[in-house]
Amino acid sequence: MPKPRKITGLNPEENAVELTEAEWEIMKVVWEKEPCAAGTVQESLAQSRDRAYSTVKTTMDRMVEKGFLEIERIRNLQLFRSCISEVDARRGEFRKMLKRAFDGALTPMMQFLIEHEGLSKEEASQLRKLANMAETKKTNRK
Repeated sequence: MPKPRKITGLNPEENAVELTEAEWEIMKVVWEKEPCAAGTVQESLAQSRDRAYSTVKTTMDRMVEKGFLEIERIRNLQLFRSCISEVDARRGEFRKMLKRAFDGALTPMMQFLIEHEGLSKEEASQLRKLANMAETKKTNRK
């Protein structure tokens, strides 16, 4: 059996984006509605969870300090924009899980998903297509 492939870029020094659950909720709204005020985010989150405005605003201010959001000030209004893409956030979350659960190796993770999570015929077909695309891409680079 071939040695499991490790995903590159798992070094903590590479500043992988790691969001808390509350930050994920906020980022999803910001990505959808940016630029937006904290009140807009709080209203959107109120549909699924009861979050006080002060809690949302404090969390967003901390996200600015972490470099996840930036503030544009227009007189008394503060509009928030994302500084990270959804892809980078997903990549950080994925790498964190992969490193923690599978020591950074992709093959054991895929094997685990197939053996323990089950795949529909459609999902198996999609995975085959993706694997073929990856192989074709790798061959074309040579």
